[in-house]
Amino acid sequence: MTQLSLTRPLGQRIALVLALLLVIVGMINTMPEIPGLQDWAREITGRPYFRISGFPPQYFYPPVFFVMMVIVALDSSVYRAWKEERPERAWLGLLLDAGLIFAAFLGALGYLVELDSVCLIDQITGERARLMQEAAERSVGVIPGISLEAEVPACQARFGIWSIPLLFVIITLFFLYNVRVWGLPLVIVSTVVVLYTLATALIWMFDLSSHNFLLTKLGADGGDPMAAAIQKATNVFITPDGFMGRFMDIVVNQVFPYVILGALFGTSAGGTSLIKLAVLSTSRLRGGPAHAAVVSSAMFGTITGGPVTNVLSTGRLTIPMMQRNGFSPQFAGGVEAAASSGGQIMPPVMGVAAFVLVALTAVPYTKVITAAFLPALCFFFSIFLAVMFQARRDRVEPMRDIPDDLVMNRQDWLNLIIIFVPILTILMLLLGNKDTAGSGLLASILPAAVTQTIQNATGDAISAGWWAVIVLLPLLFLDPGTRAAPRRVVVSLADGGILLSRLFLLLFAVSIIAAFLNESGLTGELTRAVTTWLERAQVMHIFGFEIRIVGGVYLMLALTCAMVCAIILGMGMPTVPAYVNVALLLGPLLANLGVSFFTAHMFVFYFAVASAITPPVAIAAFAAASITRTEPMRTGIAAVRVGIVMFTIPFVFAWYPELLLIEEAVTITDETGRKALIEGYSGSVDIVALGLLGLRLVLALYLIASALARYDRDRLASWEVALRLFLAVLVLWKTVPVMLTGIGLAAALLAFHAMTARRNTERAAA
Repeated sequence: MTQLSLTRPLGQRIALVLALLLVIVGMINTMPEIPGLQDWAREITGRPYFRISGFPPQYFYPPVFFVMMVIVALDSSVYRAWKEERPERAWLGLLLDAGLIFAAFLGALGYLVELDSVCLIDQITGERARLMQEAAERSVGVIPGISLEAEVPACQARFGIWSIPLLFVIITLFFLYNVRVWGLPLVIVSTVVVLYTLATALIWMFDLSSHNFLLTKLGADGGDPMAAAIQKATNVFITPDGFMGRFMDIVVNQVFPYVILGALFGTSAGGTSLIKLAVLSTSRLRGGPAHAAVVSSAMFGTITGGPVTNVLSTGRLTIPMMQRNGFSPQFAGGVEAAASSGGQIMPPVMGVAAFVLVALTAVPYTKVITAAFLPALCFFFSIFLAVMFQARRDRVEPMRDIPDDLVMNRQDWLNLIIIFVPILTILMLLLGNKDTAGSGLLASILPAAVTQTIQNATGDAISAGWWAVIVLLPLLFLDPGTRAAPRRVVVSLADGGILLSRLFLLLFAVSIIAAFLNESGLTGELTRAVTTWLERAQVMHIFGFEIRIVGGVYLMLALTCAMVCAIILGMGMPTVPAYVNVALLLGPLLANLGVSFFTAHMFVFYFAVASAITPPVAIAAFAAASITRTEPMRTGIAAVRVGIVMFTIPFVFAWYPELLLIEEAVTITDETGRKALIEGYSGSVDIVALGLLGLRLVLALYLIASALARYDRDRLASWEVALRLFLAVLVLWKTVPVMLTGIGLAAALLAFHAMTARRNTERAAA
């Protein structure tokens, strides 16, 4: 291990070793199909159904779950922390660490015991084999000459009533460590959902209330309340919503190679070289350093997928650089925080939350990154505009000379290979076509096995990430620092395993929210209540004006409600739980209002990303404030002002889903339950209409960015700021007369402002 790893406590060093083993096994599990490899393994082992990758989840998930929680207990040990801070409580910390490990063991055991495809106790006693034999015999001879597939018998030996206390012991211990690793907000939300579900169950059992929001799905089961409670507790162990369901699948299968890729990138020399390249390419612009921060954060952020990680990585160079060039510390921190948060919506990688979006919407990853492309482009364009107007306002001049420490040298150009080749690998495999990958020039040059390997990986996000890691590993040694200390690569891999373990701990809390919401029925009741209220609320009174709630106003009100909930529920949380919490609660509601299911999830996803820069708990802005050494809240406000489009663009693509470029964005479920296109859409992209919409969007973004900077070619008066924001809404309005009026007035206002600014400049010069 490196010197850094040797200075770590023994528990953390053991955690590093376990994490490295986890990474090795996980990479083997996610390995794409390589021609001949499976056949070779089966020939060596003599087992015809042996698999060297893609392990069966029912047997793979439990040991991985246990190992990840052992890593968390060792890496974030309460005993180690209290031994130094509160020696008198060290014994309690040791008890908690051991309790987490034991609870993880029992959780894995409970999964194996309760899952009908395993039935561990039945297998040990031999009962499983007997039942399988009886099922096979029953399947033969039902119809003469035809054998039916044997039914899978249910487990006979179960935990029974013990599954209830076991579940709550696991939840309590896992929540305690979630507070330690990820903070309190997520655990507060999770605890409220658990307590709400328990309260509604008790209210039903003792018949205390008939209020819709105090009812429970347990009531629909009838019969024995205790049997129903046992079944619901068992569901949390074994169903797709449980803690070893779809969220375990996301960690173990879908995001695994990308988290490892981010860990390797984070310690490579390519990040610094990327910043130098961004400085070189933007040095002639007035807001050069800030533009460089935007470019580097967008490119680095799409790899790491974490706003805080991105701020602390790129911000240490870009923020001081912006301050040296004349930007205020608050604005410099705000630009870095906003751009770093936007890395999560920047294709091609986008971060972990994008894979959760894939899992919840069942839309392929290639389509998700296609849908994210134009909104991400709009977001970063708006930050460029914000920087440009602020640079004009602060009289910031272009960098004439690049500082010596930011000048590109030969090694930096080599280091860029470390960054760009893996990203190009991902893009080529994700956007490629399986048919063309297996033919053409490359197929005629490369060996058949290599061509088949490329064809197998084409179009598959997991395979693309896996090959990017394999390509990156040797490229890391282009850096002299890595060649001098190759163990850094091993430690980076191990750190990736620790990050994965922490990520699953976070997703455990999210899975508890999902499972308990599903059992409580709150989501459906909330959707019905809000939909009913919106149907009844026909008129709104604002400043004495009566506004009828129909059409666009109706949708805007619903979207605004969703936005507020997303920001409140996502406050202080990482993007993944912020997105999932709101998607589970409000996704069905938005989908009922004429927005497609995918667009509804994208809407919530954007606000989950925006929660990283939303005061009062703006974690990305606070990370930037730690570098600028300024008041965190002012940095958070600056980040919102710079990144305001992250709050507005979801409303735009909710009104204009064609911006998302995929058919799923314009597909809804009609009253009969069938899939249908939204009225006025064909499912294909109209290039001309999209281009015209793009021009309107550019105009609206210009108006918004200048209004928030309170500066264009000259300082803007308060009335002009308000008018520009109002006209931006009119420019994007769907009704043609309103939209044309907005465009005409905006053009006139901009022309008037340009003339006034020129006159003021001439007067000042005279």
